[in-house]
Order: sequence, then structure tokens, then C-alpha cells
Amino acid sequence: MKSLKKFSLLTIFAALMVVMAACGGGTSTDKTTETDKSAAPKTEEKKELSGSLSVSGSSAMQPLVAAAAEKFMNDNPKVDIQVQAGGSGTGLSQVSEGSVQIGNSDVFAEEKIPDKASELVDHKVAVVGMTAAVNPKVGIKDIKKDDLIKVFTGKITNWKELGGKDQKIVLVNRPDSSGTRAIFNKFALDGATPAEGITEDSSNTVKKIINETDGAVGYLAFSYFTDDAVTPLAIDGVEPTEENVQSGKFPVWAYQHSYTKGEATDVAKAFLDYLMSDDIQTTLLKEQGYLPVTKMKVERDAKGNQKNL
Repeated sequence: MKSLKKFSLLTIFAALMVVMAACGGGTSTDKTTETDKSAAPKTEEKKELSGSLSVSGSSAMQPLVAAAAEKFMNDNPKVDIQVQAGGSGTGLSQVSEGSVQIGNSDVFAEEKIPDKASELVDHKVAVVGMTAAVNPKVGIKDIKKDDLIKVFTGKITNWKELGGKDQKIVLVNRPDSSGTRAIFNKFALDGATPAEGITEDSSNTVKKIINETDGAVGYLAFSYFTDDAVTPLAIDGVEPTEENVQSGKFPVWAYQHSYTKGEATDVAKAFLDYLMSDDIQTTLLKEQGYLPVTKMKVERDAKGNQKNL
């Protein structure tokens, strides 16, 4: 009987082993899990930005855009950006023709190419503030706007008429093609045409001439007022400061525009978004002498109409 019981137990045990082997134990579950894992969709990796971008236009904007492009290319090594000058008119014409992807301009497209402006999309990337600058010996630091217009149109010819020194006024102008001249004429002189004087295109040279010429007056962007070489003038008692431009109190300022033909795409869109980033707006712009457009509390249209944001 004992032998029979042992035999029965051994038979049952062997049968169980056969059943487990046939089922594969826990192995089939592991295989199924591996199969499920291999079938699961993989997370798509972020595509690296690549391509080329051609930019042309405003000579004043070139240092800013070139510096931003260099930083952008360091972060995106497969991108190549070429930044050329040539003036606002050139940039607007070339982007309209499609020979460049971005055309930089100191003025609205409506002012330069009104017949083609509707094809372009305006990206306002910075603000420039400027004011009249005089030789320090002139003896004035503030001027009424009406008197400023009379100075530049030749109706006032000696600084003593405005409470300054007995010195003949020497005008230092920019050429007709200058975006800086267009901005100053529009917002400081209310569109009046300046009288003849010294004409110089370089802001650094304008500053040097004003400093070295008794009675000289010209106009410069805020970024050139870094020392006592020239005296920036307040207008109607309002100081030429970043805060006064941003609030709309100081009248002589303008946008720096980057135009695209239609909506920006691919590399152009990525670069324009980069120009509007905090990194560029709060650091590089100021280093280059511009004001952040993102801090403006007012806005202007192509006709010069200003309203609060």
C-alpha cells in the first residue's frame, strides 16, 4: 500500500510538471510584454533647425541684426544667416521682390513703397529714440519744438535768440536717403524741410563734427549720448530718456521694422521670434543702443498717429 501511495504521488507530480512545461510557465507573459513594448510608438525627437536666411536693409539696424544672427547661429549650427545693409529702401524692395527673406527698415513700408506695402508683414523688433544735439558751448539744454523747427529751417540763425551764446548756428544734417533724417524731420520738425548745412551720413562723424564746431547742432540716437562730447536737448521740457519714449511723452522715436513677404515661416519665423525674446529685448538691444519694443506703452501707425496700448 505504501508503495502504491508513493507511486501515485510521483505520478501526480510528474503530470503537474508536464502541464507547466506545456504552458511555458511565466515565460509567455514576459514575451508578450516585450512584444507590447516593441510595438509602442516612439517619442518623436525635436527636429533640429536648419537652412539659410538672407536679410538686407537699414544700415542703422545692421549691427543689431548681425549680432543677434551670430548668437542665433551659435545656438543653431545648421542655420546660416547673411545680413547686408544698403538702406531701408533697398531692404523693402528686395523683400518685396523675394530676393531676401527679411527686409529691415527704419520707416514703415507705406512710406517707401506704398504700392507694394500690402504684400508685406511688419515685425516691429525695436524702438529708436533720438533728439537734437548741440555743441556744449552753445549754452542751452532745452528747446521749444517751434524754436527747434525755426533753427533747422534757418529762421533762427544765432543761439543768443534762444538764450544761448552769441554764436552762429551751424546745421549738421543727414542725407535725404537717411532713415534717421526721415524720423527726425517727421517727429521733431513736423515734416518741415531743413535748410542747407553740413551733410554727413555717419552718426559717429556727426557727433565728432558737433563736438568740434562752435554753434553746431545736429541729431543723434540716444545711444550716442555716452559722454559730454555733445549736449542732448530736451524738447518742450521733456527729457530725452527711455522712460519718456516708452510712455509717449517724448515725441522723437520710431520703430525698427523687419518685414517679410507674407507670414514668416521656417528659419525666418524662428529668427524673428528670437529677436522678440527676453534675452534679445532686455540685453542685446540695449547694448546696441535700442529700446525694447516689448516695453512700449504707446504705439504708432504709418501716419504717425499715436495711442496708448
